[in-house]
Amino acid sequence: MAKNSSSLGDSLKTTFAAIVIPLEIVIAFLIYFYVLGDPQNFEGGDPSGHPISEGWRSWLGVIYKGRVVVAVLIALLIMTITFGIERLITLSSATGKGSVSKFVNKIRSLLATNNISQAIAECDRQRGSVANVVKAGLLKYSELSKNTELEPEKKVLLVQKDIEETTQLEMPMLERNLVIIATIASVATLMGLLGTVTGMIAAFRAIATSGAPDAVALSNGISEALINTALGIGTSALAIILYNFFTSKIDSLTYGIDEASYSIIQNFSASQGVKVVSH
Repeated sequence: MAKNSSSLGDSLKTTFAAIVIPLEIVIAFLIYFYVLGDPQNFEGGDPSGHPISEGWRSWLGVIYKGRVVVAVLIALLIMTITFGIERLITLSSATGKGSVSKFVNKIRSLLATNNISQAIAECDRQRGSVANVVKAGLLKYSELSKNTELEPEKKVLLVQKDIEETTQLEMPMLERNLVIIATIASVATLMGLLGTVTGMIAAFRAIATSGAPDAVALSNGISEALINTALGIGTSALAIILYNFFTSKIDSLTYGIDEASYSIIQNFSASQGVKVVSH
């Protein structure tokens, strides 16, 4: 039953992005047409006219005038927030119940006194990715310590292999969906510039066809076009900040895994009389 629940959880995590991205694109277009494009935001109640001049609704009207690229940028912003929250929850869970550095130091002190059973119990209390890798290594440590048939060097290699395999299973979970945030960080700015360029083209074209320069119409057209740049840069900045924050968290977890793993291998090697290369 537990295995089936785990498989279901992995399946849901895998399909999360495939479900969320199309859904949020639809939500963004609904916001664009029915919230930003609400007739109350425009003079005479006509979305094809100018936005009203006062109140918070005037801003909604101005953003709507940034054209359909605004809907795409809203979708990218919603995705950034959604995947940011998802990564925050996942990495908080992967960190475990306490400080990773304190946990690693506790495991080191328990290994120094050869208290393997208590170290395993500490992993159960801590939980998270670091604890999962350490527990796998400790269980293999405990199992091979009782084995008198294998050569010491072979035992050390088996412990090391078990730790590496568990690490490889944990890492994809830590890095999942980060590529989406990184992609949005690059694409959002470009989409903003595209919206601005197309908006500027439309503004100058309207003035050219009118036959007479209109400073008010030109300034309105430029301000509406620049809305895309503002949304694009803002979304990109948020995505960059989140990406760097999450990668630093992953690096911290990876460092904790490496430190704890080395301590296990070093301790086990010493107990088996096998020399280990300095870390």
